[in-house]
Amino acid sequence: MCADRLTHRRTRPVWPTVLLILLIAALAGTPALARLPQQPDDSFSVYLPLVMKGWCAPETLPRINAPRFVGSIPFEQTAIAWFGRVSPTQNYADIRVGTNATELYVYVAIFDRALWYDETPTRDTLTQWDAVTLLLDTGDGAALSSSSWRFVAQLYGEPSPGRRAAYRGSASGWQPTGVAFGAVPGWRGNALNNDDDSDRGWAMGFTIPFTSLGLTGAPPGGTSWRMAVILHDRDSRAGPPLGDQSWPPSASLNSPGCWGFLNFGLPAYRSNASPRGSLVIRRPTQGSPLVPDADVGGTIANQCPGDEHHIWNEWGNRNDGRAPDFNIQNQSDVADWPCFAKYYVTFPLDGIPRGKSIISATLTLYQFGNAGGPGEAQPSWIQVLIASGDWQETSITWNNAPLAYENFGGRWVYPLADHPGWPGVPRTWDVSYAVARAYGRGEPLRLVLYEADSAYHSGKYFVSSDTGDWNTAGRPRLEVVWGEP
Repeated sequence: MCADRLTHRRTRPVWPTVLLILLIAALAGTPALARLPQQPDDSFSVYLPLVMKGWCAPETLPRINAPRFVGSIPFEQTAIAWFGRVSPTQNYADIRVGTNATELYVYVAIFDRALWYDETPTRDTLTQWDAVTLLLDTGDGAALSSSSWRFVAQLYGEPSPGRRAAYRGSASGWQPTGVAFGAVPGWRGNALNNDDDSDRGWAMGFTIPFTSLGLTGAPPGGTSWRMAVILHDRDSRAGPPLGDQSWPPSASLNSPGCWGFLNFGLPAYRSNASPRGSLVIRRPTQGSPLVPDADVGGTIANQCPGDEHHIWNEWGNRNDGRAPDFNIQNQSDVADWPCFAKYYVTFPLDGIPRGKSIISATLTLYQFGNAGGPGEAQPSWIQVLIASGDWQETSITWNNAPLAYENFGGRWVYPLADHPGWPGVPRTWDVSYAVARAYGRGEPLRLVLYEADSAYHSGKYFVSSDTGDWNTAGRPRLEVVWGEP
């Protein structure tokens, strides 16, 4: 079972457009149950191509590749994904997923300004307050069936059987069921059910025994299920509930065909070709547009801002695409979310001759520091993911950055006791799988680096493409080796 990382401490301190899209979707053969996101946001442009091709086409839907562990599930190495946006009335959420021989663990950490639960809950009203719905389908995922499962858990100060519910799918819809599952809440703020002051957020950790899904144990590696997460929100006692947000944005409660994919195990890549050539890609000069990169969230220059107006109204919309360095950070204490940071980088692959087989590809970043003083900083398992769409260096923000298409690997990055001198300490990631995929599709390599860390002072500092020409050697680099197919 996963160690309990939830934080319980309290602190004081347009119709025409829609019709056109639906018409396009109908012509493309999109399932009728596909829907648009309930809350428009800047990231919608990323998903418009999905509508054009068929909103719920399997190749467009994001996936979480869940690692399997022996014994306890290490929180820091669970797969990471995310959705939503930060604003006074909208919520953002990180999703962490891991498995072992007996259970599936799904942890959702939510940035939320006002925390509200139902004082007299019923099964039918759980989702009218702050709550999370976890959807799973262990079958083909085309439509609701007996392989579809729905788990609902509402925010509260401690685990509460009266604030959770399970359902099983059928041809006639969702049917209540008494299968066992765990749902452990946590929160950070001034007080639940009180809108006098801003809170910071809450979390819910789901533990789903495989036996509750009718299985004898974990599915074999390579098994693929359907999965979705729906976030419900309420910001006052009188209500009404605010619009839901979901992963993926196409998710619909009754349409497994529009849910994302939950894959058991990380993807592997291997090529039997003999090396015939190689290429190193990095930004050649500070003014070059090649290899754009950007930090979003709690950057080094603007680390952990505490002003309430700033974090709820400005933080998520700030652009730091021209900074000479960047931070990668996350932790289990959701109160510190203004410190969290992701890194986006894009490498052009048009320098690789066409018709080749990718043998290997290595991403190198140069670390020069980390958050925390001596003895405070902890190692971080920094994950590498494929971005779901394009973005611009001068306009990308936490709120409009593309979501992850899928995670595929990671590595430990250790803290530095002292400044190592420039260009920094090289840290490498195997990105062969992602390069082969992008190269085969004729696209640039678009990566995101983020972490599922738990510890405080988890930030790791690296040199960006925008560093001065005096530190060209420290810029992010991609080395690709190819051969004949």
